[in-house]
Amino acid sequence: MLDIAAELTEWLAEGRAFAVATVVGASGSAPRGPGAALAVDAEGTVIGSVSGGCVEGAVYELCAQALVDGAPVLERFGYSDEDAFAVGLTCGGVIDILVTPVGAERAVSAGAAERAVFARAVEAAGQGEGVALARVMRGPAELVGQALMVRTDGSYEGRLPDALARTLADEAKALLDAGRTGTVELSEDGSRCPGGLTVFVESSLPPPRMIVFGSIDFAAALVRAGKFLGYHVTVCDAREVFTTRARFPEADEIVVDWPHRYLARTSVDRRTVLCVLTHDPKFDVPLLELALRLPVAYVGAMGSRRTHEDRNRRLREAGVAEAELARLRSPIGLDLGGRTPEEVAVSIVAETVAVRHGRGGGALGS
Repeated sequence: MLDIAAELTEWLAEGRAFAVATVVGASGSAPRGPGAALAVDAEGTVIGSVSGGCVEGAVYELCAQALVDGAPVLERFGYSDEDAFAVGLTCGGVIDILVTPVGAERAVSAGAAERAVFARAVEAAGQGEGVALARVMRGPAELVGQALMVRTDGSYEGRLPDALARTLADEAKALLDAGRTGTVELSEDGSRCPGGLTVFVESSLPPPRMIVFGSIDFAAALVRAGKFLGYHVTVCDAREVFTTRARFPEADEIVVDWPHRYLARTSVDRRTVLCVLTHDPKFDVPLLELALRLPVAYVGAMGSRRTHEDRNRRLREAGVAEAELARLRSPIGLDLGGRTPEEVAVSIVAETVAVRHGRGGGALGS
């Protein structure tokens, strides 16, 4: 649900009643993963998507009915072997959808208090703050649909019983710290033994960072590709004449500094992507010597195979260990055969996606 936080914030500010359908479980070849959401307001306006089209119509009807009934609904959609025209996922996957009415006239579990929790969670997510929203998806009727909002500092708010809220807040914060969305099994008394409650915890963190070192034409294309994938993109180069807003209008930040000095003073985390496009030893070696020792998601460097071999030799001479060198993706990007800046940018971001998901980047049909 937090993936449509910006739109939901507007609806809440306008006082609209709506129902939000969230993917809380997915298996097989499901088109969208947990957290994907679709919302329908009382006028029938729709935002978001839960399946890429397969079951949107049925989910729309569930939302409309939830607005009338005022009660949450948990529904499963899967492929029907008996009836190929039945509502379901033709891709063969299975998804579980939790539909929660927010501010509906007859809402039994999402009244004013729940609306306030939803409002603060989606507002925080829309502003790029770290927040987790936990919702009971299975359990006693009086608890299903109830929500708990958990912040990065561990504070929380909601209407759940105290013992349950405390335990759930701890579990939700652990998922939030890891940037994960998933389910938690708890007992109604708050103990961590599975005992009748299944809670869906959705995490939202600020956009991951992509730092592009080197103000070249390839960097401009990479900035655009990074923004398309939702990164907060920074361009850094020591050459002021090339490192300008006019050359990189889509970048979130433009920094004129020696790359290794900037990297040493900026903040990075395990989701950060570092793309070194300078292919100049005086920039590359001190920068990569630091980058390969940082806890980041990806470090890639542009250059030919000969440049790569020479760069590795220089890095070894600088004291970089073999295990650290093994983290370097060089030459940067997947082998797609592209030559233009835009094609190279696609190959680079494709490699970052493959690394994030632990894949090799091969063809799906192979």
